[in-house]
Amino acid sequence: MTEPIEQAHAEHLAATLKALADPARLRLLSLVASSADQEACVCDLIEPVGLSQPTVSHHLKVLTEAGFLSRSKRGTWAYYRLRPEALTGVADFLTV
Repeated sequence: MTEPIEQAHAEHLAATLKALADPARLRLLSLVASSADQEACVCDLIEPVGLSQPTVSHHLKVLTEAGFLSRSKRGTWAYYRLRPEALTGVADFLTV
């Protein structure tokens, strides 16, 4: 890195890192990333993390708003897909 990051970029990056700074969210992100096609139904994520459905949904919403996951609705369930480019952006900054 040859230049310091701009204020707006620093604020965005801080919000992104804050979304990752939770053990349950890191676990959920890992579970989605390791699922077939890097996609998982919220119904399949509840038991592995040992949290209630509303709590899991909240964490998934935070990860979606931070850009790490995309969400699609199928019937009564929401499916979450990993957005690898978001992880790449964070990794690029941290490896400089």
